[in-house]
Amino acid sequence: MSPIVADGLGLMAFGMGTVFVFLILLIFATTIMSKLVVKYFPEAAPVPAKAKKAPAQGVDSQLLKVLAAAVKEHRSRQK
Repeated sequence: MSPIVADGLGLMAFGMGTVFVFLILLIFATTIMSKLVVKYFPEAAPVPAKAKKAPAQGVDSQLLKVLAAAVKEHRSRQK
């Protein structure tokens, strides 16, 4: 094997080793940072949203029947 090919292979191995070590360090760093964030900045408990009641006044019963029929027809066509 010629010296230039040996030098090329050595340089390739060094470069690939450097990238491999960097990626391993990156994995450890992100894992540690993730654990620190979870420990010191815990996620706040979600506040349940209050259910809004539809106003019973002013809603036309015929309109509700038409809407219910339209929804039922739409769902029957999807099957």
